[in-house]
Amino acid sequence: MDYHQIITLESGKRGGRPCICGLRNTVSDVLEHLASGMSHTEIVENFPELTEADIDACLSFAADRERTIGRLPTDV
Repeated sequence: MDYHQIITLESGKRGGRPCICGLRNTVSDVLEHLASGMSHTEIVENFPELTEADIDACLSFAADRERTIGRLPTDV
């Protein structure tokens, strides 16, 4: 998924953290909801400003960021 039209970075909004375009919901907010066990449906029901596409964009953004950050150090 191409998240570039959905996830934005604005220096004056939420401390410059990645947000859903036009909203104050951050990628980390959505990821925390998912990590706590909320389903996509529950997130959309609790935060009706969000869509399934927004949630998918957050996951794609996180996966892309993980690839660019690199691996965790390993004990040798």
